[in-house]
Amino acid sequence: MSKARLFSASNVIAGYDKKIIINGIDVVIPSNKISVIIGANACGKSTLLKTLARLIKPASGEIVLDGKQISAIPSKHLAQVLGLLPQSPVVPEGIIVSDLVARGRFPYQTFLKGMGKKDYEAVEEALDIMGITELANRSVDELSGGQRQRVWIAMALAQQTDILLLDEPTTFLDIAYQIEILDLLTDLNRRRGTTIVMVLHDINLSARYADHIFAVHKGNLVAQGAPSEVITEELIKQVFGLDCAVINDPVSDSPLIVPKGKYYVRHLDI
Repeated sequence: MSKARLFSASNVIAGYDKKIIINGIDVVIPSNKISVIIGANACGKSTLLKTLARLIKPASGEIVLDGKQISAIPSKHLAQVLGLLPQSPVVPEGIIVSDLVARGRFPYQTFLKGMGKKDYEAVEEALDIMGITELANRSVDELSGGQRQRVWIAMALAQQTDILLLDEPTTFLDIAYQIEILDLLTDLNRRRGTTIVMVLHDINLSARYADHIFAVHKGNLVAQGAPSEVITEELIKQVFGLDCAVINDPVSDSPLIVPKGKYYVRHLDI
């Protein structure tokens, strides 16, 4: 079972090449829960996630993990606590599935010590959780988009971290694969208690799968909380510039966004 971790950001300002993208954001990541960051394109979602993962050094502010500034934590130790799956990772040419997943064990290895029993067990478990054991000896290049995404997530699982950050893990996947990936991540959270923070584009899927939502608009955190508290017609108009109705999802009872397009809104009795 994953440990409860105290993970937060305070007054964080960050960006690229002196251009500020996120401006004074404060977040406390709910431990052992699924959090989703939502917002329009180029609002700062991925920048916030990368800053939390220490890929981007903030211009100011603090990111704290278990009482220590993340910048002061040795890289190998941090990688044993916090894992990141970036958007569109590059597949090493010719690598097979089991070897790619095994790369998640690098934080536990030393220069003189390669893969041990615990490492192989972790890889096997990750393959099993993602349902890709039968693909272990296949080249990653041969896989479909959905299968490949499962492999990348398995690599992150093999890292066996308490916190997992994922930048748009369902991008470029069809709806069936999106649901499959999100179901697998939810099962991981429920079984292991892994703290998961994701960037997602789909508001309705975010509302269905998240325990906690962070809504970002133009580099600022404008709302946070349970989906039922955050997903409102006013919030969607503010963040996405979209007129909509919010109703209950008949399957999950979570908020469901119904856009009000000018050509079909007259047919909806809402």
